Amino acid sequence: MKIAIGNDHAGYELKLAMKVWLNEHGYEVKDFGTGSTDSVDYPDYAHMVAEAVEKGEFERGVLICGSGLGVSMTANKHQGIRAALCWIPEIAELARLHNNANILCMAGRFIEKEVAVQIMEKFFSTPFEGGRHQNRVDKIPLK
Repeated sequence: MKIAIGNDHAGYELKLAMKVWLNEHGYEVKDFGTGSTDSVDYPDYAHMVAEAVEKGEFERGVLICGSGLGVSMTANKHQGIRAALCWIPEIAELARLHNNANILCMAGRFIEKEVAVQIMEKFFSTPFEGGRHQNRVDKIPLK
């Protein structure tokens, strides 16, 4: 599976750890940056990841900023993107099961690496349940 990953300065350290996890688990990863803790604008990176997933160049994405809120708000402006802000593994599981989330958003300043790994495990191992949930997902995009 091809994964697009991006972050702002507050998500840089957690992104590095998540890239290691993704690589260790056989995912093909493209890093859309940023590459340091120097202050940047999170929308620049969230748009790049969301566009790549929206175009089908990547099957899923991961975005990390300080709170996870900014990147999730930005990514969800794109039609076809269902970015989920996840802070515990159970939310990541439900985001996949019920919402077919295609971008995982996390809070770099509030989630410990060990919890982030558990979140990633759930997000990348849980299939979409479909059925009644597909009808709901179909109603998300504005027409």
